[in-house]
Amino acid sequence: MKVNLNNASLKMSAGLIRQFPANPVPQIVFSGRSNVGKSSLLNTLLLRRGLARVSSAPGKTITVNFYDIDKKLFLVDLPGYGYAKRTREEQVKWSSLVDGYFTQNPNADLMKLVIQLVDSRVGPTKDDLDMIGFMNECSIPYVIVATKTDKLNATERKKAVETLVTCPYLAPGTKIILFSSETKEGRLDVWKAISDAIGEPITGV
Repeated sequence: MKVNLNNASLKMSAGLIRQFPANPVPQIVFSGRSNVGKSSLLNTLLLRRGLARVSSAPGKTITVNFYDIDKKLFLVDLPGYGYAKRTREEQVKWSSLVDGYFTQNPNADLMKLVIQLVDSRVGPTKDDLDMIGFMNECSIPYVIVATKTDKLNATERKKAVETLVTCPYLAPGTKIILFSSETKEGRLDVWKAISDAIGEPITGV
């Protein structure tokens, strides 16, 4: 499948389950805590500086964002979790919307992969492990992308990899990708994971 990254746009910012688009194309999901670097990852993947916007108020925007890639693929950005200042009402809305994406998505069968982001400097947080546990329980395929690797020295990098490789919560054989939006390390590896998930080679990235 050849994709034109210049033909990428925000299709929908859905704050309600009924707003999820029904376009019959594969969906690749991006999950992670607030400030883990999802917007930076998406912009790097698409070679677009500001398509996915970094919120000026982290954790406050509770929408599922659908990015249409050349009318052949959706990259789906789930709202970030783990934001300490989020109110109880906002937490309930987040939980309802994200649960609705996985359980009431009109194209749930087209959800091919979750790209679970973890801050390489921190390692998996409790919220990360809760999300990983949910995906394990529901047999949802996922890979781990360790972000912000440019911030690590060699020793820290080795420790970060070891922490993830030995994490008992990860399903056996889980792919781990080291990523930096600054150096673009891991960019093509993420696209390869997407290609493998949808069962088609992707060119033009």
